[in-house]
Amino acid sequence: MRAVLQRTAHASVKVDGQITGAIEKGLLVLVGIEDADTTEDLEWLSSKIVNLRIFDDENGVMNLSVKDVAGDVLLVSQFTLHASTKKGNRPSYIKASKPDFAVPMYEKMIVQLEKELGRKIQTGVFGADMKVELLNDGPVTIVIDTKNKE
Repeated sequence: MRAVLQRTAHASVKVDGQITGAIEKGLLVLVGIEDADTTEDLEWLSSKIVNLRIFDDENGVMNLSVKDVAGDVLLVSQFTLHASTKKGNRPSYIKASKPDFAVPMYEKMIVQLEKELGRKIQTGVFGADMKVELLNDGPVTIVIDTKNKE
């Protein structure tokens, strides 16, 4: 699984002009799923997202997690995170999972994040043409790949 976390002042996602998910302070998480992903990847990534200390404490030091600051999470599926640009100028998405595998994994990710965070999260709509807006706070943007845990 690949994820891009963006610390937000606010973020939202729309499908057909309707807001499907919106948050204030928290994390916009774009997630890409591949066939090699496992429940272990999902659990590790969810824990990392909820506990990553990227919010400022009272001294302005990034020392608090989204959970610590009672922030929200907006999860958006994004198969393009698995784009391969090695050959030519048209990205290949061959590593991105097809919906029959990706949808159940995405739904499990929602459940796991809610369990870790202790409350409901906001989401986009899997496979839809989504319009995502955010005010990146910092800016702080972190890229995580469960196959390359650095």
